Amino acid sequence: MVVFTLVVPEIREAILRKARELGVPCVDIMGPVMNEMEAVFQSKPIYAPGLVHKLDEDYFKRVEAIEFAVKYDDGRDPRGILKADIVLIGVSRTSKTPLSQYLALKRLKVANVPIVPEVEPPEELYQVNPNKCFGLRISPTQLNHIRKERLKALGLAANAHYAQLERIQKELDYFEDVVKKIECTVIDVSTRAVEETANIIMERYFKNKKGNI
Repeated sequence: MVVFTLVVPEIREAILRKARELGVPCVDIMGPVMNEMEAVFQSKPIYAPGLVHKLDEDYFKRVEAIEFAVKYDDGRDPRGILKADIVLIGVSRTSKTPLSQYLALKRLKVANVPIVPEVEPPEELYQVNPNKCFGLRISPTQLNHIRKERLKALGLAANAHYAQLERIQKELDYFEDVVKKIECTVIDVSTRAVEETANIIMERYFKNKKGNI
């Protein structure tokens, strides 16, 4: 028995004809479906292979944005701040990296910068247009829980300095000083999913872009 899913009429008919000549049972899976859809929608199929996976300009922009997010993740190269469409600022464990990757899938070039009291933020952070910057605020108790779980996952003690409320509050206070100096938009991510935060960022980014940020 021959089972096939070809949709191009000429090839489909040729296979069916040859199968009949040879007396071989033949099942056309896609043919009847395509004929019915053509009748319902009153439209001829394009019959062009690979349309779903076409490597168009949109695809390459997405790949470029993903590579950008990886290259300029976690403040590893401050030069990316001035090249980025969006700059994310926040203390450790505020979803900067997942947000960067999610926004990259939307073809946006994102750099993210960790805020640590002992480390002066890169100068580029104060040079970039503040409308491109988004601070990620989080509640101390939520961050405390997240960091404890992170430490447990790494096999470390949950009471380490990194997860202590006193340390967390110091970091968050410093974060507030930085974002006030930059005068950027701040989003509370305490109870928001990555997708929800990303939607807020995109909405404000494109709104600002219309105003030529």
